[in-house]
Amino acid sequence: MRKRVVAVLGQRRVLLLDSITWIEAADAGQIVISGSHGGRSSAEYAILFPLALCCLNDAGVGKDCAGIVALDMLETRGTPGLAVSHDSARIGDAQDAWDHGIVSHVNAGAAALGIAVGQILRDGITRVFAP
Repeated sequence: MRKRVVAVLGQRRVLLLDSITWIEAADAGQIVISGSHGGRSSAEYAILFPLALCCLNDAGVGKDCAGIVALDMLETRGTPGLAVSHDSARIGDAQDAWDHGIVSHVNAGAAALGIAVGQILRDGITRVFAP
């Protein structure tokens, strides 16, 4: 799977990308769920286009929070971002994040939308973006 739409919530598509490197200009304004880790290299792709929400994998968080640094980088661009726990969804598997992901970290933008740590990813996104 390269990219797949799994839901349409109001005017926004929920896109699954196993790798954030597959993001493109046409994805701007959409909800992107990626299986990629939330490290700096992933963030450099995620910040290319303004998104309604960007979801990544916390990859175990790691030394100096390297696995979730993307959340801060997204925040500086005004993009709500969150990470799902690596214990709830396989790294590199966006479908698994959509099906089983539990939110482990949020930036201020995602928190302002009402997404909280401990929520089931799909439930939180549906509640926030459904018409």
